[in-house]
Amino acid sequence: MNDSTKLVPLRRKGTRHRPGTHPVPVTRRAFIETYGCQMNIGDSELMAGVLARRGYVTVNDPANADVIVINTCAIREHAETRVRGRIGQLQVHRRNRPDLVVAVTGCMAQRLGESVLETTAGVDLVAGPDSYRTLGDAVEEMRFGGTPRGQLLLALDEAEDYEGVEAVRREGVTAWVTVQRGCDHRCTFCIVPYVRGGEKNREPGAILAEVRQAVDDGYTEVSLLGQTVNSYRSGDWDFARLLEAVARTGGVRRVRFTSPHPNDVTDDLIRVMAEEPAVCPQLHLPLQSGSDRVLRRMLRRYTVEDFLDTVERVRSGVPGIALSTDIIVGFPGETEDDFEATLEVLRHVRFDDAFLYRYSPRDGTPATRLPPGDFVDDEISGRWLQEAISLHREIQRQINESEVGTVREVLVERRARSEGDMLGRTANGKVAVFGGPESWRNTYRDVRLTSTSGPTFRAEVQP
Repeated sequence: MNDSTKLVPLRRKGTRHRPGTHPVPVTRRAFIETYGCQMNIGDSELMAGVLARRGYVTVNDPANADVIVINTCAIREHAETRVRGRIGQLQVHRRNRPDLVVAVTGCMAQRLGESVLETTAGVDLVAGPDSYRTLGDAVEEMRFGGTPRGQLLLALDEAEDYEGVEAVRREGVTAWVTVQRGCDHRCTFCIVPYVRGGEKNREPGAILAEVRQAVDDGYTEVSLLGQTVNSYRSGDWDFARLLEAVARTGGVRRVRFTSPHPNDVTDDLIRVMAEEPAVCPQLHLPLQSGSDRVLRRMLRRYTVEDFLDTVERVRSGVPGIALSTDIIVGFPGETEDDFEATLEVLRHVRFDDAFLYRYSPRDGTPATRLPPGDFVDDEISGRWLQEAISLHREIQRQINESEVGTVREVLVERRARSEGDMLGRTANGKVAVFGGPESWRNTYRDVRLTSTSGPTFRAEVQP
């Protein structure tokens, strides 16, 4: 996934106004740029919907915008640094639009709060993840009502699930449907519970209504979103029941979900993944570390043995499933032996994909309060990261080479970077590039995988 996504107006056959809503004349323009995870993509679509209620249409060029929204991530320091630089670049658009409003939203906004205004020139509004419902009103008051710039919308609301707010989906082939906000897991390295609050689960009826609307709008692939999505509970509904209901919704051809927690991979969830044809044979299982000692310090609440048991249950229940993971190296107190244990798990499980990072301290998280002597030297953690990346790439290359020659169905997503090519994704999440016209976008094609560069396949469309 790209970590920067621009929202543009969506035009699909079958798009309609929902009962009880009224068209708003489009007189204003908003540019929304997104950094971070799929949850942030979903939130950007939500904010586009909030702004649409005040007459703003989303555009793909900040030079044409009356309001610029930078939706941010706070997981790693690098993301915050990029955002600050981007805010500086965008100030050029004030020359022709002196009433331009620049808003910083998302996890970085919630984490840093007023300091965003104090340390980053050109920011007019800072809004956290529980404040998007009032974003349109705040922007309008700032532009036309005389409200001074430099406003803060940072209150955490344990009841805010954004029910009733209609999202404006980006021009993609996947409908991102948020089923859960916030997190009750308190991993010591993670800032999310502090910037998004505790777990809040939406009503299943509202989720299914949104899925049906997405189908009406032309989507056939749905991705369910939550911080620990498979811990979803609402009344007598658990995540397995919700996933099954979404998969059985008419018009839904593919269902994905992210990001699950290993502790909540139940036998019922595995059964639904195996029995429902629409559920994609792909599962993200964040390991974080292959050392029990480090996992305890991270407060992950499982052991390596528990994790490997989950992998075995999943692979037995869903043969051929593609597994991906997250790994953090250089966590405070980690030793060479701990790191070697992580490499051993990578060799044993052989993940199809892995997202590997160096530990990034986040102020306010418990890990930052560990003894100063526990923090791993940057040179050592950098070496560990490169070793882990090299091992993963070799494993991934071997896995993907074993799939060369097979025929897979892909959903065509967009134009590829190479001239004349399109990019599509298989049901198990593998990316393939093949020749084809733009008109194939949002259609399904059978392709033969002819070669692989490691993470990506070259393919030929089958007659």
